[in-house]
Amino acid sequence: MAPGHVAYGLRAQYGLSVTPDTVAAWERGTLTPSEQELTALAGVLWCSPADLIAVASTLREHRVARGLSVEDLARQVGVAAHAYRRMEDEGSWKGTERQTAALAQVLGLGPRALITATGGDGRLAELLRDAATTRWQAYVKPAVRMLPLPRRVLEPALARLHAEYHAHMAATSSWGASGATGDEGRAYLEAITDHFWAAVGH
Repeated sequence: MAPGHVAYGLRAQYGLSVTPDTVAAWERGTLTPSEQELTALAGVLWCSPADLIAVASTLREHRVARGLSVEDLARQVGVAAHAYRRMEDEGSWKGTERQTAALAQVLGLGPRALITATGGDGRLAELLRDAATTRWQAYVKPAVRMLPLPRRVLEPALARLHAEYHAHMAATSSWGASGATGDEGRAYLEAITDHFWAAVGH
C-alpha cells in the first residue's frame, strides 16, 4: 500500500485526517503516531500494534503493543488510571514493589526491560558506578529495592563490577603502563549497565 492508500484508509475507516506525507514520515521514523493513530494504522494494515513497534522501550509502547488501554492496565496493576497515565506521560514509574511486580507480569517485562520502561536506567547507572568505584557492599540494599532480582544474584554481580573496574584502574596505574590516562576505567564506567546485565545473566 502506498502512503496515499493508508491515509485514505485512516480517514475512511477511523475518521482520522492524516496526510500521505504524515504516513511517509511514520515509515521513515521522523514522526511518531499517537496511540489512536497507531491503533488505527494497525487496523488499516491488518496487523497488531505490536507488529508496528520495532522494539518497545517505554511503558506506553509496551502497553499499546499488548493492546491494553490505560484503564485496563491500571486496574490489573492496582493503580488509579489517572495516576498511571501521569506516570506513563512523565516516563517515571512510582508504583509499590507489588505494583511493579504486577506491571512486569502484565506487560511481560524481564528485569532489564522493566528498568528501561519505568525510567530507571539513569538511576541504575549512577548506583552501579558508585558500587564499582567505592564499597560495593553498601549498594546491595538500594539495588535490591530498585531491581526485581534476588540478593543472591545482585551481590556477586556488584562484586564483579567492583573487581573489574579496579582491575582496569590498577592496570592504568601500574609502573609498566606507558601513556596510561585512565581511559579504560572511564570507558568501563560509561558501559556499566551493559557490564551489569552481563554479570547477572539477563
